[in-house]
Amino acid sequence: MARTWFITGTSRGFGREWAEAALERGDRVAATARDAATLDDLVAEYGDNVLALTLDVTDRDAVDASLRQAFEKFGRLDVVVNNAGYGQFGMIEEISEAQARAQLETNVFGALWVTQAALPYLRESGGGHIIQVSSIGGISAFPNIGIYNASKWALEGFSQALAQEVALFGIKVTLVEPGGFSTDWGGSSAQHATPLPVYDKVREVAAEGRRKRVADPGDPTATRTAILKIVDAENPPLRVFFGEAPLGIATADYESRLAEWREWQHVAVEAQRG
Repeated sequence: MARTWFITGTSRGFGREWAEAALERGDRVAATARDAATLDDLVAEYGDNVLALTLDVTDRDAVDASLRQAFEKFGRLDVVVNNAGYGQFGMIEEISEAQARAQLETNVFGALWVTQAALPYLRESGGGHIIQVSSIGGISAFPNIGIYNASKWALEGFSQALAQEVALFGIKVTLVEPGGFSTDWGGSSAQHATPLPVYDKVREVAAEGRRKRVADPGDPTATRTAILKIVDAENPPLRVFFGEAPLGIATADYESRLAEWREWQHVAVEAQRG
């Protein structure tokens, strides 16, 4: 049976690739973007199987209206993809209040509003699957993108709790955690804080680290097959990496955490028992 998808951020990147993958196999897609005109080609090619919607995910009322339009048009909802988001570059000291709030409004609250609005429709449809686009930066953290890391860590936290809350309704939750891909994440869609000269050396080190992490960036088109396998799985994962590099990064990070926690366990016990 054809599935009905609701995907945010479909003008380019993963959102566009996954929308096309779903449509190519006969599924239906409610595709959203800040400018729905960027979706005209999808409508021209796939006709009534596409509902193109203008949406800023930080506008909660607009989110509610978009989900309602999608359900009214297609009669059900099966897959919800929270893909809209962007990268904010800058050392923690450099980030302005406005930049911090904007990053969280889009990457955290935008995904939260879509998730909350979608859940009643998923329950009415008998179940479904929520795909949260996180990042390797959602389980690890790197200099010069700390506020972005904070946004993805928040997404990871509420999504893990959500998965436990909605399991009885037949609703699955998957956090997709990509490594470096040839998308526009670090390009024109990114935001940059005003640099403080005192961090110039740290910035150089951070840039070199990022170059090493994304030395062989993935092809976004290749993720089409991967996302369909996840959506089609009877028991999809709560978390899944996209790309080869993230597993090594996560393994080193978590091994380091475990070693440090064990080293300081005597203090942890002391804090409880005196």
